[in-house]
Parts: sequence; C-alpha cells; structure tokens
Amino acid sequence: MTINPDLQGRSYPAAEVYDVGREKIREFARAVKATHPAHFDVEAAKALGHSDLVAPPTFAIIVAQRADAQLIEDPDSGIDFSRVVHADQRFTHHRPIIAGDQLRAELHVDGVRAMGGGAMITTRSEITTVDGERVSTTISSILVRGEGQ
Repeated sequence: MTINPDLQGRSYPAAEVYDVGREKIREFARAVKATHPAHFDVEAAKALGHSDLVAPPTFAIIVAQRADAQLIEDPDSGIDFSRVVHADQRFTHHRPIIAGDQLRAELHVDGVRAMGGGAMITTRSEITTVDGERVSTTISSILVRGEGQ
C-alpha cells in the first residue's frame, strides 16, 4: 500500500486527556537519566518557582505520540507501522510540563514527500492544557519505507 499524498494538510482532533502525575514524571526522568531534583522532589521544584514536579523536556513525547497514533491507525493513511523509521524529533516548549497538568494534543500533517517507494511524513503536535494554554509544540518526521526497502 502506498502513502496517501492527501494526508498533507490533514488535522486530527485533540486526543484524549493525559493526566501528568508525579510518579509518571519520576519514572520518565529515571528512564531518560534526568537527574535534576525538580523531577523527583516537590520542594526542589517549588524552590525554582513551580507548583509541583517539573517534567524533563522530552516528556512531551508521551502526549505527542498519543496524537501520532491517530495518523498511524488511520486506515486511509496507507502507513504500515512495521515499515516506519523515526527520522527526526523537535520540541518547542512554551512552558514547563508540571505534575497535575491535564494535556491534550492536536496533530497536523505538515508534509508528505515521496521518496523512492516510500515517503517522508512530517507532523506537528500542538500540546495544550484542557483550558487551551499552549504547553509544547513537537515536530516529528518519519520515513515509511516502501516495499523491498
């Protein structure tokens, strides 16, 4: 199956709400070897002016990948996930992610470029609070390998 070129310009509505919990932040920080005390100790985070634990910057990927799943699971996309190679990931943070945040992400397909028998797809996830406050923008590029690649 080939990648649907009409994906470019498509948006997927904000996915389900993701509740940012203290233990989720601590687990993620351990997994990525982020050692700053503000990821583990509420008082350390408060000393920096935050209301609760602060997530490592790449924590936003958890919310973004939930939005990405809508595209991958869309039968109209033509994407075979077994053929996907993650090519690039970028983050623009508008404010830190804090324990207690309720986040959602709207996904935008910004580019679809044919490459041999496959395609490079660039997406943008706009992560906000449930009240609409901008938190993070993630840009991701995936390469979907064609048959025989």
